[in-house]
Amino acid sequence: MFDLLVKGGTLPDGQVADIAITGDRIAEVAPKIDADAREVIDATGDLVAPPFVDPHFHMDATLSYGLPRVNASGTLLEGISLWGELRDIATVDEMVERALRYCDWAVSMGLLAVRTHVDTTPDHLNTVTAMLEVKEKVKPYLDLQLVAFPQDGLYRAPTGRQNVIRALDMGVDVVGGIPHFERTMADGAASVRDLCEIAADRGLPIDLHCDETDDPHSRHVETLAYEVQRLGLGGRATGSHLTSMHSMDNYYVSKLLPLIAEAGVAAIPNPLINIVLQGRHDTFPKRRGLTRVKEMQALGIDVGWGQDCVLDPWYSLGTADMLDVAFMGLHVAQMTHPDEMARCFTMVTETNAKIVGLDGYGLAKGCMASLVVLDAADPTEAVRLRPSRLAVVSKGKVVSRSARGDGALSIPGRPDAVRRRRGG
Repeated sequence: MFDLLVKGGTLPDGQVADIAITGDRIAEVAPKIDADAREVIDATGDLVAPPFVDPHFHMDATLSYGLPRVNASGTLLEGISLWGELRDIATVDEMVERALRYCDWAVSMGLLAVRTHVDTTPDHLNTVTAMLEVKEKVKPYLDLQLVAFPQDGLYRAPTGRQNVIRALDMGVDVVGGIPHFERTMADGAASVRDLCEIAADRGLPIDLHCDETDDPHSRHVETLAYEVQRLGLGGRATGSHLTSMHSMDNYYVSKLLPLIAEAGVAAIPNPLINIVLQGRHDTFPKRRGLTRVKEMQALGIDVGWGQDCVLDPWYSLGTADMLDVAFMGLHVAQMTHPDEMARCFTMVTETNAKIVGLDGYGLAKGCMASLVVLDAADPTEAVRLRPSRLAVVSKGKVVSRSARGDGALSIPGRPDAVRRRRGG
């Protein structure tokens, strides 16, 4: 007898299959499984997908919108300043409570793996203490990966480098950085070299906030690609944001992108936040700051969509729904061909899982038994509708359920109910 049987769901590749689960693993995937199970989920006509993955977030700051006050200018720099005040007055317990609430939201949305950047600037490292506690608390149902992130700069902050090392020694998983925030371009490039060497020496992944600016001369991703290749970090190195590429000269980009592809560096644009924060100094035409997604994908670079922020000093909205992220990314990157729209769904599932190095991810026999049943027929419809998560299964257990998103009508001569899915 199986523990759980998901019947008749449509997989992202269009196959219709039953999925049998024993313990925390997928025991069988087949067109039809005739067997008893302790629990059966009828997914007939619904999309069954592996869980959503967020490869770029700031959980130490989440759900803090308005503290210590609202970001009046809406700029990245004012957000950093506000967070600089908040991180020194927020207690460990407060950060843990906010993060756990966000994780509840995430689970309800089928988001079961998050890579979060944790600010290592303050010497007290309460941010790191809090996020390590959260990671342990959510481990039974959500995979949380922590990045040592020197928000005020590896060298610009007096103890920036020292605190990154301390955080890694405490058990943080990934080396982070922010080279464009150093005092000079030279310091930024030096910080990239330093951080890549730290990652190589410790056998850790590296994920840098890279060139999150409208300045086309911010080109630290070039240094990242070089150092990754020099040190053999390909496949575990990521450049996040890369917004300066939106403003770069096309000839330079034609040289840069092949270097990134050759080095094996992944890219994580964050469309909701990038288009809100970038171009704030422009009148018109106003740049929107999204990096060159389709051009990178055409060269085989792994590009995933990230959430970045929810209700914090930088972003006043958000719901922990990675389909919101994919929906916005589709629009801003103009990914409207049917293949591109479907790819936006893949970016917040399989591609993001690959970027963060998730083990046992997928809908095949032997994979971790984590999946989401959506009120949609296929990946493109899921991006269009951002539908209800009818059931969320994490490591073999049903952790969330939602009702369908049908509406009730009271219009003479029209149906009693309306569905926004294709075919009514």
